Amino acid sequence: MKRQTGVVFLVLAALVAMGTAIAHLSCIYLGPECYATQMAPPQIVESAINGTYLAPIGTIIASGIFVILGLYALSGAGFTGKLIDKLPLVHYAIYTIAVLCILRGLLPLQLWLRHPEKVTDIVFYVGIVWLMTGILYLVGYRICSTEPTST
Repeated sequence: MKRQTGVVFLVLAALVAMGTAIAHLSCIYLGPECYATQMAPPQIVESAINGTYLAPIGTIIASGIFVILGLYALSGAGFTGKLIDKLPLVHYAIYTIAVLCILRGLLPLQLWLRHPEKVTDIVFYVGIVWLMTGILYLVGYRICSTEPTST
C-alpha cells in the first residue's frame, strides 16, 4: 500500500512536468501573448512577434526537457517496460530533479516573504506548484525505492 502512494506521487509529478511541456508548446500555436503570459524572456516574446525561429525552437527544447522530467518520474515509479524503457541514472536524476524543483519553488516564496510587492500572484502560485512537485518527486521516489515491488 505504501508503494502505491509513492507511485501516485511520482505520477502526479509526471503530470505536472508533462502539463508544463504542453503549456509551453501551446505558445507556438497561440502566439506572442501566450509567451508573454507565461513570462518568457523578452527576446523570446520579440521572436514570436517577429516570426523568427528563436521562440519556437526554444519552446520545443524547453518542452522536451519537461517531457524528460516526466519520463524520469514514470521510470522512478516503476513503469519501465510498460510505457518506457528504464532510463539511465534514475536514482541520481530523480534526486537532482527534486532538488531543482524545490529550489525553483522556494526562490519566489523567499522573495515574496522579503519583498511581496515584487512577486505577482502567478509567480507565487507557480512557486508553490514547483515546490510541491519537488516534494512529490523526492517523497515518491524514496517510497518507491525502499519498498519492495509486488509480484
